[in-house]
Amino acid sequence: MPSEDAPDRSTFEALWPHVRPVVEGAGRGDGRPVLVGVDGRSGSGKTDLAACLVSAVRELGRTCGEVHLDDLYPGWSGLAAGLEPLCAGVVTPLSRGEAGNYVSWDWHASRPGRRRDVPVEQVVVVEGVGTLAAPCADLLDLRIWLEAPARVRRERALRRDGEVFAPHWQEWADQEDALFAAGPPPADLVADTGTGRVRRG
Repeated sequence: MPSEDAPDRSTFEALWPHVRPVVEGAGRGDGRPVLVGVDGRSGSGKTDLAACLVSAVRELGRTCGEVHLDDLYPGWSGLAAGLEPLCAGVVTPLSRGEAGNYVSWDWHASRPGRRRDVPVEQVVVVEGVGTLAAPCADLLDLRIWLEAPARVRRERALRRDGEVFAPHWQEWADQEDALFAAGPPPADLVADTGTGRVRRG
């Protein structure tokens, strides 16, 4: 399963002042959650940032859910294939204020796993490679793109799950190249997780 080591926490601290006003609007009365998408190539720091965001949102007194695209990719060759179920089962229903669900992928058995429900929380953070490249990305209320030098990203990704990820690194990187051939997808905020610098997309 593609994974990544934690980037410097300064990235979250730099992003939070931009994110907080958006998530503070959660519970606005229309029944739909605030949807925050976090994207970036493998090792850019998505999982760690998403965890920080979920914790911070809950500290504001808002309910917050989290969806990881790692749970939807159907195997090491399934990056692009994970985007349609993300849209159909998660983002689109949530954008209408309806609960979502999807069939997870069992990485150990290399086959579909159990169906998982995605309840309507006040805020839902969706993270994973391709989140902002998915056809439904325009339904997200806030789109965050993370970047870091290729060397740094590879070191992070292999440090934690090297034995599992190393044989598949190039295959996964090639799929990322194809998905982002035209460049990074549109984002509201762009953060360098090596330096902690943030800019508007």
